[in-house]
Order: sequence, then C-alpha cells, then structure tokens
Amino acid sequence: MDLLIERAILVGVQLQQDLHFEYEMEELRNLSEACNVEVLGEVRQNLERINPSHYVGKGKVEEIKAFYDETDANLVIFNDELSPSQIRNLEEDLECKVIDRTMLILDIFSRRAKTREAQVQVELAQLQYMLPRLVGMRASLSRQGGSSGAGGGGFTNRGAGETKLELDRRKIEDQLSKLHKELEHIKAQRETQRKRRMKNDVPVVSLVGYTNAGKSTIMNRLLAKSGQQETKQVFEKDMLFATLETSVRQVRLEDNKSFLLTDTVGFVSKLPHHLVRAFRSTLEEAKNADLLLHVVDVSSEEYRYMMEVTHATLQEVGVENVPALYVYNKADLAGLSYPKVDGEGLWMSAKEGEGLDELLELIKKRIFADYVACRMVIPFDRGDIVTYLNENATVKETSYEEEGTHLTLELRRSDYDRFEEFIVGK
Repeated sequence: MDLLIERAILVGVQLQQDLHFEYEMEELRNLSEACNVEVLGEVRQNLERINPSHYVGKGKVEEIKAFYDETDANLVIFNDELSPSQIRNLEEDLECKVIDRTMLILDIFSRRAKTREAQVQVELAQLQYMLPRLVGMRASLSRQGGSSGAGGGGFTNRGAGETKLELDRRKIEDQLSKLHKELEHIKAQRETQRKRRMKNDVPVVSLVGYTNAGKSTIMNRLLAKSGQQETKQVFEKDMLFATLETSVRQVRLEDNKSFLLTDTVGFVSKLPHHLVRAFRSTLEEAKNADLLLHVVDVSSEEYRYMMEVTHATLQEVGVENVPALYVYNKADLAGLSYPKVDGEGLWMSAKEGEGLDELLELIKKRIFADYVACRMVIPFDRGDIVTYLNENATVKETSYEEEGTHLTLELRRSDYDRFEEFIVGK
C-alpha cells in the first residue's frame, strides 16, 4: 500500500521538429496512471531548445509553481529525462518533488518484474540512473520527510528507495558490480539454452513491437491453436509493459514441424538507455531469431511512429538483418478489413482469433523454406532412423518392402544431407 496518494502535474516541452509531442504527452499520462498517479493537469511550452538549467523557461517555472499551489498536487512529472542539475534547480524553485519520464518508466518496470533476471536488470538500470543524481535526490527526500521513497507513487520499490539513497557512492558502485556479475551468470545460462536449441535445429520466431500491441495475445492464440494446454499460456493484459520476462514456447504443427516462439518486452518512446542496456540479454533473443513478427497496433493513429521506435530500439541492441513479417493487429478496432495478407504484411485481430491460419502459413513459408521432399529406403536394422524421421520430419507415406522401410517425406536440409545414403529419389 502506498502511504501517499500521488497527484501530479505533467510538464512537457515541444521542440519545433517534434511531430509526436501530443502522443508522447498522452503516453506520459498513461505511464503515470500505470503507477497509480492521479494526473491533475498539464503545463506545456514550445521552445527551440530545452533550457539547460530548468528544462522549461524561467517564466514557465513560475506558472508551474502557481498551478501546483492552487491544486492539491504533490508531484511534478517531466516528459524528458532531466539532468542532475535540472532536478536540483526545479526542486529548489518549485519546492516540491520532481520526477522525470525515465524514473516513471523505471518504476513501472520495477513493479512488473517477476523473475530474478528482470529484477536484476531493472535494479541495475535504476542504480545507473541514480548514481549521478544522488545529491538532488537526498535534498528531495528531506523535503518530503522521507515518506515516499525515490520517486513518488511509493517509488520505494525493490531497493530504489531511501535506504539506497543513504548509501554512499562506493556502496552503490559495489552493488552495481555485484548485479553485473549476477546478470553475466544469468546471461551465460541463457546462452547455453540458446546453443542447445540451435543444436536441436528448431527454428526460432520472435515477437517484437511496441508495448500493448498484442504480442502476448498472439502468442497465446498460436499456442491454443497448436493444442497446447492452458499452463503454457503467457500473461496478457491490456496495460503497459505487461510482459517483461522473455517467454519461450514450442509451437507444434500437425505435420511434425515445430518452431520456438519467443515473446520480448514491449518498447515505448524515449525508453531509457540504461534500461535498454540492462535488458540487452533479454532482447538478444530477437537477435538470434530466424524470423521476427513485428506486431503493430494498427488501431492507433501513431502506429507508424511506434514502428519507428521499435526499429530504432532493435538497432540499438544489434538486432539487424533478421527477416520480418509485419503483423497489423487490432484491425477490428481500426475498421480495416481482415484477415488480409499483402506481401510481408498481415492484417488480423488476435483478440477475435481472426488471421491465425494466415499467420501460421506465412511463418511456415519463411522458416521451413529449406525443407526438401524425397523418398528413402531405410534397412530394417536401422529402425532408429525411421523413429527419428517419424518424430522430426513430415512422413507422408510408409510402406515395407523386401529391402527395407520405404518413406515418402519432407525434411530439413540438414537431415537430408545427414541421411543422404538412404535417398532413392525426389
């Protein structure tokens, strides 16, 4: 339970070239509400460049102060990452708690983190963010009488509260190095799992996209379609950053083919660099995929911008040259016709369950392109090969002749090369 009910004023600066300012402010409101912060109003300013000392102009600081005093706000949230000196100056002049967009996102991540890996990643990002800002944060804590932790909204979560701020720089640096080691260890385990999967030669399909685009819903619908029991389903909810953990599930198709489907954390505009860096190992799942499913909420007016943000974030973690399919989800809410396939794009509604057959067909076409059709004769004393092929290939016909088991089948190029001596025709 939060001791303090957070009531905030949002502040944003629109630079001339910023075409997405309206959307970013709406997103800031959504992020605040995701932290149970009540938004009382907004103050905006058009500037050529951000004011280096106070983010907004001096006159605007007075306007924010007047608005703050006449409402019962106890928090001011800024739409960009503030420098340590900006936080210090704003808190002195406004005489209140100030947080920025980065701190808000870090707090949501910290609330949503369930696995140890996600928790370590979030704490790492929080400490890296806090280290240069310690002085301003100490002043802010004494101003609130230490009631609300590092950033309002009960921003005391998982080690980012006042006890952390009382630690000196060296202790924080020690903690950072400990977390780095732990993350390296987790990363090594993930790498081992990944190598094992590659050795099994199962293709990997990775879901990527903006937060709340419907990635988890698509994953669950595909799992249900391939007859997976409920326990394999992943958490889905209509909220920002519902999924922070990478889920890996096997999707089995009726013709003995299968692929692994991975779900990754969603993106958001101005995603803090510390966070992207900390989540690098999670996002690298997408780097090693055979195919990306870039899920887009086509019902949003800003969907093209969301696609740009996703592309930029993927590039930042080195996900390049991986073939992609564009899945324009929520077509029902956008009033578009669906399901519809056009080149690399598919318009669908995961919630309605419409477009799943088309999606599976597109996936199969891309990831099973190297499958070869042939006929084989396997000697009776090599029943192990017949068993292997029945489990790992698509066997269309089996008959038993004098010289052995005759199979008509479709199999991976690697298996085709491995059992070449038994091939009798295509």
